[in-house]
Order: sequence, then C-alpha cells, then structure tokens
Amino acid sequence: MYIAKIIITLRSSILDPQGKTVEHSLKSLGYDKIEGTRMGKYIELKINADSKSEAESIADKACEKLLANPVMEDYEFEISKDGEN
Repeated sequence: MYIAKIIITLRSSILDPQGKTVEHSLKSLGYDKIEGTRMGKYIELKINADSKSEAESIADKACEKLLANPVMEDYEFEISKDGEN
C-alpha cells in the first residue's frame, strides 16, 4: 500500500480571489509582511499498487482526469509506502 500526497494549486497566471481574501484578512490582523497568498488543495490517496512506479502512474492519472483542472491548475505529488513519512 502506498500513500500519494497531492498538492494542487492554481497556475500563477490565474487570479486567485480566495488567496487575495485571505491575504487581506491576514493584513487586517497585523500581518503586514505577508504578500502573494495563494490557496490550493491537499489530497491524500491510499493506493493499493504492487510498486512505487505503478502508484505514481495511478496518482498522475487521477490528477489529470479528475482531481486537477489541467487548464487552470498545476499539481505535484509524492508517493511513500504506507507507514513511512
């Protein structure tokens, strides 16, 4: 069993209104040094695969077909054995 830890973010060319709202709120709380806040998604998948390369392929296809919008979002992931950090 493998764990895929996936991070999905809007492409840098796409406006991020949610990130702007969070940044504005942080600034109103006194965090004036924070700039360029972007929001994203974090997803973990348990993948029952025979090898790390098979788990990587499954995670990549899941991102491309469902989890991320390839027109607007970038994604990256790391695969580890279940029970490892």
